[in-house]
Amino acid sequence: MAAFTVPSTTASTKTTAAARTASRQRQGGGGENRDAGQNSFHEKTHEFFQMCDVENKGFITRRDMQRLNGELPLSAEELENVFDSLDSDGNGFLTLDEFSSGFSQFLFGQKVSVEEDMGDHNPGKSSPEVLYQTQWEESLTGGDDGEEEKHFCMLMESLGANSVFEDPAEVRGLWAQLRRDEPHLLSNFEDFLSRVTSQIREANQDKKEMESALERKAATHDDEIRRLYEEMEQQIKNEKDRIVLQDYERFLSLSQDLELQLSGKEKELEHLFQKQRGLERQCKDLHSEQHVTKVENVKLKQTNDELARELDQTSQELSLAQEQLGFLQEQSTRLHEEKEMEIYRLTEGLQRERSSLLKQLDLMREMNKHLRDERDICYQNPKNHNTSPGYKQRPSIGAVKQMNTNIFNSRDEEELTSSSVRPI
Repeated sequence: MAAFTVPSTTASTKTTAAARTASRQRQGGGGENRDAGQNSFHEKTHEFFQMCDVENKGFITRRDMQRLNGELPLSAEELENVFDSLDSDGNGFLTLDEFSSGFSQFLFGQKVSVEEDMGDHNPGKSSPEVLYQTQWEESLTGGDDGEEEKHFCMLMESLGANSVFEDPAEVRGLWAQLRRDEPHLLSNFEDFLSRVTSQIREANQDKKEMESALERKAATHDDEIRRLYEEMEQQIKNEKDRIVLQDYERFLSLSQDLELQLSGKEKELEHLFQKQRGLERQCKDLHSEQHVTKVENVKLKQTNDELARELDQTSQELSLAQEQLGFLQEQSTRLHEEKEMEIYRLTEGLQRERSSLLKQLDLMREMNKHLRDERDICYQNPKNHNTSPGYKQRPSIGAVKQMNTNIFNSRDEEELTSSSVRPI
């Protein structure tokens, strides 16, 4: 695995490290202190690795890294960022060598020589970190808690880490412990804090950008869902209106067809009434001509027989018309159940027509009975009459035959009309 990498530090941080290195060289024994610090750091690194690898697997995962949450002044999210920085190959775990080499290069890599070169090229450059290092070296032997707090605040302010760590007290405790026990590791620790702070700020910035992008995406998604929902509602409304319009047009067409059929039936019934009145007039004429001759009586008997047959046929036609009317009434009732109030007036009209037809049929029965009575009277009172009255009866017989033909034609028309009404 590649060594632990972090974002590059600023020129001021490098100047601070160079000043600290020069100060340690002036004090002497800098190389020995570095070797001792490296050994101590390797031991500390191994100790941290053992804390994470409690199962002795020989490697640690992202979840194992969270066991350092109480040992280091870092939050769970910050520990995940450190793990991602160490896991440069992205295999999801760290071995002891990878863990140690990453921290070793981070704290004891080649950056010290680079910082020394930059310090030699800029001997007169001054920065807040250099001033802080000078003040810290001057007050190293003082041990005053107020000065230590002041220096720590200056360090955190120079690093911009005042609002980065969740518990700065742990960072301060670790910083104070290194300042008292291992001051040669303090500069490395400060560099470590600088890199971690930079990484945490970058991670927070990435997190904010990702949250903002997610919020924008969620808002866009909500707008799209709302638009689709509105379009779906509009389509449903349009389809519903179309279906209602089609049903209304179909109902209107059926109503008009039924009205036309009823009008045709009314005309046919009126024609039958006219035929019935003609028959009544013929019967009256027969009653007034009782004094015809025997020859004419024979002819009248024959004529009466023909009229009787025609009346029977008329009765049959009337029965058929009544059946057709009953069929129309059933259709009207069915249509009334389906359409309810829409055809209420049509149903009432049919009922009135039915009552009128029944009354008219009763009247026709009475007229038929009257004709039979007249025929019986003619049979019982045969008398001789002149030929002239008999001659007058001939047009009435022709009218009866013509009326019979019209009745048959009317019955055919009723059958055709009933056949066209049945599919409805």
